[in-house]
Amino acid sequence: MKTINQEIITQEVKRLCQEANYVLPQDVYQALKEAYETEDSLLSKQTLEVLHKNAQIARETCSPICQDTGMACVFVEIGQDVHIEGSLNEAIHEGVRQGYEIGYLRKSVVDDPVFDRINTKDNTPAIINYDIVEGDQLKIIVAPKGFGSENMSQIKMLKPSDGVEGIKEFVLKVINDAGPNACPPMVIGVGIGGSFDKVTLLAKKAMLREIGSHHPDKRYSDLENELLNRINHTGIGPAGYGGKTTALSLNIETYPTHIAGMPVAVSICCHVARHKEVIL
Repeated sequence: MKTINQEIITQEVKRLCQEANYVLPQDVYQALKEAYETEDSLLSKQTLEVLHKNAQIARETCSPICQDTGMACVFVEIGQDVHIEGSLNEAIHEGVRQGYEIGYLRKSVVDDPVFDRINTKDNTPAIINYDIVEGDQLKIIVAPKGFGSENMSQIKMLKPSDGVEGIKEFVLKVINDAGPNACPPMVIGVGIGGSFDKVTLLAKKAMLREIGSHHPDKRYSDLENELLNRINHTGIGPAGYGGKTTALSLNIETYPTHIAGMPVAVSICCHVARHKEVIL
């Protein structure tokens, strides 16, 4: 049994909140560079160059990559042989609070979603998702999610008879509906299966997968490639200026579902696909 103190978790989450907002993941950074090299449209090429340079400046100066420093989405994998000394929930929320205050990151969370909408002034509470796994490790991923792209995400409860063509039609509709509002080039996660609540989590986790990785089932891997290719032929392009770089990646995650349904969710992230992780 491994024991991890609450304060250690707080300090790590504080660090991850800041680093995620300052340092673009290497796979995303590399994807922007490769997109610049292959883009044909001059205006789109210039836009990609600006995005790449912006990420470089943010990393070098420890400044936010984007003014929207996001709502803190936290994914936790806790080994069944791990004991937390203190409160894990409190440790994460306090880490987010300190990370956003000390890092001078914009606080964007309001306490009530409809009526009061008063800013909590420390970007808490975070959204925390837990998975219990085997082993004695604690893995924490902090993914600050901006809402320009989050607002463009969608879910649909398809019927089994809609089949794979129904999935393709829905995904392409979501991307076309989003257009330039999602600050492309996008990083896209697609969830298929599970239930109404499960499929959205699948989509968000798919969005966090490394660019260039593929679903282990070739049928879904082929679907990932086809959808990404079709999306990059929509002509939306970087910042909506046209060209062939509307998305940097599209990943699919699946889960068994009920015989009567085929839930599909599309989680969209802008080119600032921020996430950092630690294993304790």
